[in-house]
Amino acid sequence: MNDIHNGTHHLYFAYGSNMNQGQITSRCFKPEVFAIARLSDHALSFSGYSKRWDGGEATLNSQPGEDLWGVVYKLSFMDSERLDSWQDVRLDGTGSYFLFPTEVIDKDRNTYPVLLYKKFYSDEPRPPSKEYLDTILSGATSHGIPAGYIDTLKRFETKQARFPVPRIFEHERSSTMAGHSSCDCGTVTGSTR
Repeated sequence: MNDIHNGTHHLYFAYGSNMNQGQITSRCFKPEVFAIARLSDHALSFSGYSKRWDGGEATLNSQPGEDLWGVVYKLSFMDSERLDSWQDVRLDGTGSYFLFPTEVIDKDRNTYPVLLYKKFYSDEPRPPSKEYLDTILSGATSHGIPAGYIDTLKRFETKQARFPVPRIFEHERSSTMAGHSSCDCGTVTGSTR
């Protein structure tokens, strides 16, 4: 079994829009795809409100018998800190997400201890914007996530965003990678960047 970190990197499990290569590379210098894996007995859900995507935000819930699929990235500590900032992770616990340690299993049944982002609390379920779900679907499809799981993602109810998304906020402009444009995320055409 691999360590979550070896002194130079973390293993991070992306199950939402960070599966999308356009998005992750706009936030990290060198995200390395390490494995395609699943988190057993969990399912994707959407709740709260994302000002970036104008709809529910991705999180996970315990769901016996279900598998939550995603991408394991190997990230440097610097990239991990950058991604924490994008995900609004705060040391005092007041951010939108927190880092949650767990283990995921790849297609060959290898296990990896990883960190993932999870919402602090579960709000009422809320549909994501169509653009947000399309970004998640684009990432999942491009990484070869199993077709049955892709079909599950397609069944989520969505709503149309009321403004161009993803929205980039002023304090994040300096966090966007030098030489990178803001995330086109494969399917999203609008950006306030």
